[in-house]
Amino acid sequence: MSQTTIHIPVLQTERLTLRTQTRADWSAYEALMMSDRSKYMGGPKDDVSAWSSFASMMASWVLDDIGYWTAALKDSDNAVAYLGIMKPSIFPETELGWMTTPEAEGKGYAFEAANAVLDWAFLTRGMPTLVSYINPANARSIALAERLGAARDAEAKAANDGDLVYRHPRRAA
Repeated sequence: MSQTTIHIPVLQTERLTLRTQTRADWSAYEALMMSDRSKYMGGPKDDVSAWSSFASMMASWVLDDIGYWTAALKDSDNAVAYLGIMKPSIFPETELGWMTTPEAEGKGYAFEAANAVLDWAFLTRGMPTLVSYINPANARSIALAERLGAARDAEAKAANDGDLVYRHPRRAA
């Protein structure tokens, strides 16, 4: 039986370290997913569904060599966001997704971290395209996608009925 070695890159921004999630991140993630803040991410979830979501973000690294990072403040290692790239079987395309903790809202952390992920995806990994699936009522995520340079792609198939698809422009070196 062969052993799989996974490498989850660590990405750095001015204020954040994007790192693999750890057991220590679970309680903040669980609280986020069980709260009303998760309504645009299939929530609120119960603890079993939240754990499944948390574990699938890590499993994606093993299965697809892409996944989610925990974005933590450099000075404290406190998680402020969870974001990354995934392509579950229900997604027509590979998605850049994000979610922030309530304390991180409005501080630019998601923008900062998402830019680092986009650079990694396009410049390091050479990915051809990325989309973000966004509920039309999620004005903050729409604004973030647009701030990142994404544009609505009305021709693209959404992951869930009613979601909007925002396509991120490919970055060049």
